Amino acid sequence: MGTGSTLGLIQQKLASARSVTVLTGAGISADSGVPTFRGADGLWRTFRAEDLATPEAFARDPRLVWEWYNWRRELIATKRPNPAHEAVAQMEQRFDRFWLITQNVDGLHRDAGSRKLSEIHGNIWMVRCTQCRRVTENRDVPIALLPRCSHCSGLLRPHIVWFGESLAEQDLLASEAALQSSDLCLIVGTSGLVYPAAGFGSIAKQAGAFVVEINLDATAQSGIVDAALQGRAKDIVPLLLQA
Repeated sequence: MGTGSTLGLIQQKLASARSVTVLTGAGISADSGVPTFRGADGLWRTFRAEDLATPEAFARDPRLVWEWYNWRRELIATKRPNPAHEAVAQMEQRFDRFWLITQNVDGLHRDAGSRKLSEIHGNIWMVRCTQCRRVTENRDVPIALLPRCSHCSGLLRPHIVWFGESLAEQDLLASEAALQSSDLCLIVGTSGLVYPAAGFGSIAKQAGAFVVEINLDATAQSGIVDAALQGRAKDIVPLLLQA
């Protein structure tokens, strides 16, 4: 099937869908200039992301970890949602039964207007108290190197799921419920390598959804999708709404 025919099929399926779930990864935010913070992109003062985004690193040197997150926050603060983020937000308005699952922590989906969503890896603009567990928004750039909770004065940490930590149960339950009830699942800009998100397409497929992948290249989950388009999310996702 040619690209034009595939696009037309996806447009038809989306137009007739009653319940839509969208899963997004780093590729959608890369089009806004957000680095992946993995590999060379995540290298900071010779530290790798994998060395800093852990509970152990924070316990050992919270100031160092917060310095790294300040660097990330300063970078992300200059970025804006792109047409793909905006198109996903439009889908939320179009469909009564809609859910967005994002692996990104940059908050760009919220900036674009998305509200029905699970940020399964957290949000870089949210902080959590290590004592009372309260979660609050903090957009300070830079944030204090050792920020304290306004409620109990406990040390705040980024509200991010670090390496070695489990995803929040409420996010997993909401995501799985959406996937199991959707008749169309759109997977955008994710490699399909990081679990549990790597299994989300299969959950939707087994529940009977028409599964679509949009990515620059084929991925580990390309074999299970019903239709795929290769290219930049910012160029392709808006086209899906033009049927």
